[in-house]
Amino acid sequence: MPSSFAVGTAAQVSLAAAALASAELGRLRNGLVQEVAVDMTEAALESTAHFALDGKTPDAWDPIAGLYPCGDDGTRGWVRLHTNFAHHRDGVLRLLGLPEGKGTSREQVAAALESYDALAFEAAAADAGLVVAALRSHETWRAHPQSAAVAALPLVEIERLGDAPPLPLPKLAQADRPLEGLRVVELTRILAGPVAGRTLAAHGADVMLVNAPHLPNIDALADTSRGKRSALADLREESSRDALRRAVADAHVFLQSYRPGGLAQFGFATSDLIRMRPGIVCAALSAYGRNGPWAQRRGFDSLVQTATGFNADEAAAAGSTTPRALPMQILDIASGFLLAFGIARALARQQREGGSWQVQVSLARTGQWLRDLGRVEGGSATQRPDVTRLLETVPSGFGSLTTVRHAARFSQTPAGYARPSMPPGSDALQWSDA
Repeated sequence: MPSSFAVGTAAQVSLAAAALASAELGRLRNGLVQEVAVDMTEAALESTAHFALDGKTPDAWDPIAGLYPCGDDGTRGWVRLHTNFAHHRDGVLRLLGLPEGKGTSREQVAAALESYDALAFEAAAADAGLVVAALRSHETWRAHPQSAAVAALPLVEIERLGDAPPLPLPKLAQADRPLEGLRVVELTRILAGPVAGRTLAAHGADVMLVNAPHLPNIDALADTSRGKRSALADLREESSRDALRRAVADAHVFLQSYRPGGLAQFGFATSDLIRMRPGIVCAALSAYGRNGPWAQRRGFDSLVQTATGFNADEAAAAGSTTPRALPMQILDIASGFLLAFGIARALARQQREGGSWQVQVSLARTGQWLRDLGRVEGGSATQRPDVTRLLETVPSGFGSLTTVRHAARFSQTPAGYARPSMPPGSDALQWSDA
């Protein structure tokens, strides 16, 4: 891929780790030893999140999302806005003193930002609960206290939480995919968390995606929901909380990607979950890690790229003064694969040792790992490979869905999706199909 960073290696290695961990868990269950193969080009193209509905590729970004100079051509820095959700867009427009809604143009936003300092606008946006990042060099990021907090974390944190007997797992036939019969409750948003759940589904897990009826989704939901049940729950209502508790009581994994502590107010903190289901694996994704001054800060892949120096370094490698994004949202995708890896490893340890388990991954820590993989000399001039040969078209509840096939190859039990992608609320919030 056209990048000065080893994004292809990151995609290949993180997916291979997830697939190998799934295969090993399958071996523990039925003794079947499998080889796993992951082609770098195929993994990189899967990580582009390319998809189309009824032959049309949706726009990935809101019209005013992206990078803007502050001051005269960036003399006061640059900021990146993430406005794919209407409430985030309108919040930024309010902060800028502009009319809310779709009618405000990119040119109006650019003109308004000329009077701001990038770091000051980032701070004001964070105080307002919005999603904005100021452009930093990697050297500036390394001096930030959040960088030290991120660096202190392992890439994938797997921690035992108390005692519990090994959970009984369904019998696994030799022809079954390695995660068949394992139940995953998934409360995730955007890409990294959904990719983790989709990866587990491709390897055989029964994944129940739970959306909130009052929260917006992005078009990529059609792609990331492959292989999953799709239910609704409004956790402000006791009936929905009861239904979710019943689902958790029969689950092996609880996967979520809300801000740290975001689900605690509804009674689904990690401590609550392990009381409901001793032996469960609780998996969580965050933007900037669980410690440090930015632990509670909202963030997405594009913003973490901007804040931690990737956009500045990509521009420099390409000989440009305009900040440049990585060629795909690799922090999201690799974090999703790594989270799937951590879940499968924790499940295996739960079978051997008992206990309840917690798995944590952060986008910023994945970014540090990507940087540690080294730079690719001349990589910015690489030609993007053609995705056509890897596309498959299947029916879905969203329309005819064209996507990139899963890149992990198991020697005995091919990966795949047993369920079509369906809109939120297509399934009841229960494990029974009755």
